[in-house]
Amino acid sequence: MSQERQHLFDKPENVRRLLRVLYLACALLLAADLFVHRHVEHDWESLWGFYAGFGFAACVSLVLIARQLRKLLKRPEDYYER
Repeated sequence: MSQERQHLFDKPENVRRLLRVLYLACALLLAADLFVHRHVEHDWESLWGFYAGFGFAACVSLVLIARQLRKLLKRPEDYYER
């Protein structure tokens, strides 16, 4: 009988705890945006939550672009066996 080592994120409650901590950190950083003075170059940068929204939009854009790039760069399953 082989005893596999139990890892930290094998337990679902640890994953839930980590997600809660990350969500709390995001909420606190977004709330801090109300109190922190930023030296902005453009007017739209002074909007509340601009950088959070911009980061989210950039991440979603990267995923959508990568999905399209996959169609262009994808190789057949037997590519190396030919």
